[in-house]
Amino acid sequence: MRMTALCRNTVIQTICSKLCPLSKARPVLTRMLTSTTSGSQSSPDMEEVRSRLRAIVGASTNWSDHMQALNERKALHTLLVKDQADLPPRKMKDSYTEVILPLGSQPEIREKYLNVHNSVRFGRILEDLDSLGVLICYTHATHDATQRSPLSIVTALVDKIGLQKEVINPDCDIKFTGNVSWVGKTSMEVKMHMLQLHDGIYSPVLDATFVMVARDPENKRSAFVNPLIPEGPEEEKIFKEGELNKIRRTDFSKASLLKMAPTAEERNIIHDIFLNTLDSRTVSFRSRFLPPNSVWMEDAKLKGLEICHPQKRNIFNRIFGGFLMRKAYELGWASAHSYGNSRPFVVAVDDIMFQKPVEVGSLLLLSSQVCYTEKNYVQVRVHSEVYDPDTKQHNTTNIFHFTFMLEKELPQIVPKTYGESMLYLDGKRHFDSAMKEVGV
Repeated sequence: MRMTALCRNTVIQTICSKLCPLSKARPVLTRMLTSTTSGSQSSPDMEEVRSRLRAIVGASTNWSDHMQALNERKALHTLLVKDQADLPPRKMKDSYTEVILPLGSQPEIREKYLNVHNSVRFGRILEDLDSLGVLICYTHATHDATQRSPLSIVTALVDKIGLQKEVINPDCDIKFTGNVSWVGKTSMEVKMHMLQLHDGIYSPVLDATFVMVARDPENKRSAFVNPLIPEGPEEEKIFKEGELNKIRRTDFSKASLLKMAPTAEERNIIHDIFLNTLDSRTVSFRSRFLPPNSVWMEDAKLKGLEICHPQKRNIFNRIFGGFLMRKAYELGWASAHSYGNSRPFVVAVDDIMFQKPVEVGSLLLLSSQVCYTEKNYVQVRVHSEVYDPDTKQHNTTNIFHFTFMLEKELPQIVPKTYGESMLYLDGKRHFDSAMKEVGV
């Protein structure tokens, strides 16, 4: 049975109100989630965000002289401190940043953000969140706004993005807000919120948590960042939440199926799938059949190739992380669409790990896999790797996890090999993590 638009909106708002713990514990500064347009004219737009980042780093605007810009950054090593205690502490309000995406007031920029369904391309939003997160961290760590920063701040992890609206309107202004919410010695957690203007009021669309790391001017070694001092019980709660997030991520990594065997419950799940696909007419472990309304996992893949041109580079002359997220998301969306034969709506993005930078000129291979399904939800995993045609070597750069909701129930995805079974369990873990408070 097809889900009505009203029903879909009710479901996704219920999901996201529980998926997004950020909305339960925001600092005082980010209570502007129902603010009016007052003051928005002084807020920068995304083009200014990227211009500020280039100025802070001293990035070259021409690819032909990028090596000169990199060499000039080497001299900034002398500005690095040897101990975090040598840096002045910061408050959450010091890094608070507000940015306007004027889709309504400046219609000429809509084309870049518009998709075929007459809504905003979520992949473009991922790009904007990545740029904003970096700027927020530079705002936290910069001593002098006019001084070139010795830090190379890069995205390490997209911890969680939870959507509170199914469709993002393409002709209403969007506001992004955010601030640093937790700081370690060389890493920072950033919480960002996206709101859209309706009837003179900005209402919530999504909440996001990114983790950024600071490195030296040549992006080779870790560098210290200013400590963060929370003010009041509310900010102390948010800071503590950041510490717990770090512990959760560490525990999740330790329990990875690439390191640890599945739990007893997970082994039973895989064995039940195996038994349900055995051909009872034979006495053979190799004779398998596909149950009704099911799809073999090996038949639910899509692949893509990107040649990494200089136009997609970031301020450090590597490929922009937001671009990688956009391309991975679009391939994952296409996989969900192809699998379910209906339009997917993103519900959650989580655990995007940036393992290695992607150099300009690389051949980027993207592989999307439907790895878990439940009712009308699908979990998609996108694997990103760089291929060197000279050495024939493949190196993983990113793993992306996306949760989509479709308008109708989906065929069950069925693993056949042990490796596919591990992908199935990993997908189930990510799905359960995203939906744990929904009761699906």
